[in-house]
Amino acid sequence: MEAIWLYQFRLIVIGDSTVGKSCLIRRFTEGRFAQVSDPTVGVDFFSRLVEIEPGKRIKLQIWDTAGQERFRSITRAYYRNSVGGLLLFDITNRRSFQNVHDWLEEARSHVQPHSIVFLLVGHKCDLEAQRQVTRQEAEKLAGAYGMRYIETSARDAINVEHAFTELTREIFALVRSGDITIQEGWEGVKSGFVPNVVHSSEEVTKSDRRCLC
Repeated sequence: MEAIWLYQFRLIVIGDSTVGKSCLIRRFTEGRFAQVSDPTVGVDFFSRLVEIEPGKRIKLQIWDTAGQERFRSITRAYYRNSVGGLLLFDITNRRSFQNVHDWLEEARSHVQPHSIVFLLVGHKCDLEAQRQVTRQEAEKLAGAYGMRYIETSARDAINVEHAFTELTREIFALVRSGDITIQEGWEGVKSGFVPNVVHSSEEVTKSDRRCLC
């Protein structure tokens, strides 16, 4: 049976090379951790359904971008059609934290005329003994940019589900309030598939209803 979803959100995951973007996404979408991961070449694509409320599912299209400079021209093309993103740094690599500003500015300059809802993610929190970035300074940076902050570990499956789900909930709230709208020619948010008959307990608005034949 075809999966039912209210909306499709396109997310992008950005950050320096080796911060663990691919590992985080694979843990979320495939439930596994690869000890050895080849560098992403250009952009990879993943998808998964997330149930943010009972009976309310969101389909996530997740774009995994390469962190190397030589692939930047390719990954920039994906900013404009994304509604949300995870901005990763490695808590054991201070340079990756210092580069957060550059990644954010690049994203904002290429997303126009739209905007992206970002979540700042300090990855590899299982390596606490090697930490080079404190939680307090990361939270301060996130607050300065109007983002939330969360620490994750793909290896130990810490907060991986929570990170993607919380970002999805934040975007969903903005869609419900009308601050983010579906626009023709923009892939960031799309209406999804819902049954022809919607029970009263599902609280789905008429504008959300579309049936896939």
